[in-house]
Amino acid sequence: MNETKTALLAGATGAVGQKLLPLLLASPDYGRIKVIGRRPPAQRHPKLEAISSDFGDLPALGASLAADDVYCCLGTTQGKAGRDGLERVDHDYVLALAAAALAQGARQFLVVSAIGASVHSPSFYSRVKGRMEQGLAALGYPSLRIVQPSLLLGERDEHRPGEAFAQKLSPLLSPLLAGPLAKYRPITTQAVAEALLTLSRRPYQGTRIHTLPLRG
Repeated sequence: MNETKTALLAGATGAVGQKLLPLLLASPDYGRIKVIGRRPPAQRHPKLEAISSDFGDLPALGASLAADDVYCCLGTTQGKAGRDGLERVDHDYVLALAAAALAQGARQFLVVSAIGASVHSPSFYSRVKGRMEQGLAALGYPSLRIVQPSLLLGERDEHRPGEAFAQKLSPLLSPLLAGPLAKYRPITTQAVAEALLTLSRRPYQGTRIHTLPLRG
């Protein structure tokens, strides 16, 4: 492992990001972990560096965004942010971060999308995710890993009644989702975080979309 590598993490205070940050800090892969966001993480660690940003100033941050691998766990909901807010966070901020980090030499971008993401989806949320995926692919990253989890299981900072109800049903539904349907099984935020770190260690070139759980 190369302990001189640097990771840049966006969305460290979110559901997946909170699980991913401790994994990155404990990983021998990285000697430095940069976290970018409006508020710094609660953790303190010798490897950790916090970068304050509202994601509207990314080009001006310049070399502070330099990293080998970029992990993007940004995301919100239409209920919380409205359509415009969802578009801004899940599409605009993701693409802006990817472009700014690529300009500073990033080689790999790993992002949390969603199962069913498609520019042709009848769902506004899924269309936003689909356009985000298309936009990232057009940037030309040497390695782009797109992870598409199904319903996320885990604690949230905000109350989401629909997700809470679905989580209660998941123990009954999951056994029915086998074979090709396994990708629709609810998955824990911890498992998504672990998948991101696992993928970062696989020497892929180009763009690849991964459903969960990972195969092989």
